[in-house]
Amino acid sequence: MPIVAQSTETTDWVSRFADEVIEESERRAPGKPVVVASGLSPSGPIHLGNLREVMTPHLVADEVRRRGHQVRHLISWDDFDRYRKVPEGVDGVDKSWAEHIGKPLTSVPAPKGSSYANWAEHFKAAMVAALAELGVEFDGISQTAQYTSGVYREQILHAMKHRGDIDAILAQYRTKPKAAKKQQQKPLDEAELEAAEGSGAAAEDDGSSGSAGYFPYKPYCGECGKDFTTVTAYDDETTELSYTCTVCGFSETVRLSEFNRGKLVWKVDWPMRWAYEGVVFEPSGVDHSSPGSSFQVGGQIVGIFGGQQPIGPMYAFVGISGMAKMSSSKGGVPTPGDALKIMEPQILRWLYARRKPNQSFKIAFDQEIQRLYDEWDKLAGKVEDGSALPGDVAAYTRATGTATGPLPATARPLPYRTLASVADITAGHQDQALRILSELDPADPLASLDEARPRYDRAEAWINTQVPADQRTIVREEPDADLLKSLDEQARGSLRLLLDGLAEHWSLDGLSHLVYGVPKVQAGFSADATPKELPPEIKTAQRTFFALLYHLLVGRDTGPRLPTLLLAVGQERVRTLLGA
Repeated sequence: MPIVAQSTETTDWVSRFADEVIEESERRAPGKPVVVASGLSPSGPIHLGNLREVMTPHLVADEVRRRGHQVRHLISWDDFDRYRKVPEGVDGVDKSWAEHIGKPLTSVPAPKGSSYANWAEHFKAAMVAALAELGVEFDGISQTAQYTSGVYREQILHAMKHRGDIDAILAQYRTKPKAAKKQQQKPLDEAELEAAEGSGAAAEDDGSSGSAGYFPYKPYCGECGKDFTTVTAYDDETTELSYTCTVCGFSETVRLSEFNRGKLVWKVDWPMRWAYEGVVFEPSGVDHSSPGSSFQVGGQIVGIFGGQQPIGPMYAFVGISGMAKMSSSKGGVPTPGDALKIMEPQILRWLYARRKPNQSFKIAFDQEIQRLYDEWDKLAGKVEDGSALPGDVAAYTRATGTATGPLPATARPLPYRTLASVADITAGHQDQALRILSELDPADPLASLDEARPRYDRAEAWINTQVPADQRTIVREEPDADLLKSLDEQARGSLRLLLDGLAEHWSLDGLSHLVYGVPKVQAGFSADATPKELPPEIKTAQRTFFALLYHLLVGRDTGPRLPTLLLAVGQERVRTLLGA
């Protein structure tokens, strides 16, 4: 049963858009389900920037569902789009894939080793799996299926009949007249690559103008299967369309009322779908929202199809710590599946829910992920004790579940940085990991690693895939005898204080108190003294003491948090390495 929101008084961006969407849907199509939409191109790895195209309408749709309304979230898979270029860095793909440039994505072979039927299905599958894990409900629409089955036939014929009106709208935004396309003299693969990366993409966007006039429809060649075609004639009465392929030279005349091997150009295709599906809400990226872009032009063209432009925000780019703007045409960019290997679905949902669509943000694959989890756990505590702000509560609620119920969660959400440290130190030995984690809280020991899953698995994956080998923690096999011999009395005294207190303080909190307290006690203060009660020199002494411990335990200046490291190493081995 849907969960009906108890209150709509929250002021978060999702609630505000839900208000507008419900009102607009009732105005446009009273009594019918609310329709929100996303569009994704499986032209390569579907990355975390693309995910915003889905999460923005998903969160709004979910809020609409919580209020008891029926809603459809459509995801149009633009799998009938042309294969534009060979992406770099994709496993199982080499330069030979250039021979498929210009074909529909569903006519391009999948990468070598893939079990999927074609290129589009291969890249769609990973996104579908990630969306399921994120709790995103949607109705998927294959544009290959729509076009090749003739679903849009009336819309195509209507666009061709009104091609003059469409051309007039597009002409308002053209900076210069289009020149007739010259015969290519370059080798086939080079010509195709150039067309895919340059002028060909622009021509595909608007449609083609030539001696026969403007046409918003692009057929795929009946011989080579590519879209390097030019429409040379069209008859509105008979719907006979003639075209020539500028690459292989094939030409034919077909009846468009019976022909399904082609599609409307993008700037016409998108508004046609708005009208056909009755879309009320759909966001657009900043690249689609500038003057003369697809969203703006589509707002005028949609009227030709008897529809209205959806409402929806422009959304900003999503970045990765240390990386520039992402592009799905290149391999090697992180996907939602990559993120879900190192973070729980709730955290990834929260990143998209807590920021307004026009605010950019970064997703951490580096050390920042530990601070992100600390922030999340702190928010969870505030939500539980009632001290969180309403907007933060709303974002947390949207992150942890949907209208159909809560997402699966970790039973014992131990600190991510602690789990990562344990995974790092134990190097895959689960029995050792359980021993350490069970000692974190002796009053309530962890009985099984399953209690800490899936968070533990995410932290372990982060350590294994994102932390460079030279930053991994390797505990010394033998004591550093030379270093121990060189210590002065001050350093030896600090080690004695630590060793004397190990047994009594053997828990995460106890060891934290102990390692921070040793320099205080050595300086004549109480181990419980607060920073306000201590001189600045104590911080320097603490840093010196910590560095000494790291050198004696792992041979480096830094490492995992010392309390966690001590627990991981174990009392007996700590005593040996510290010269007891």
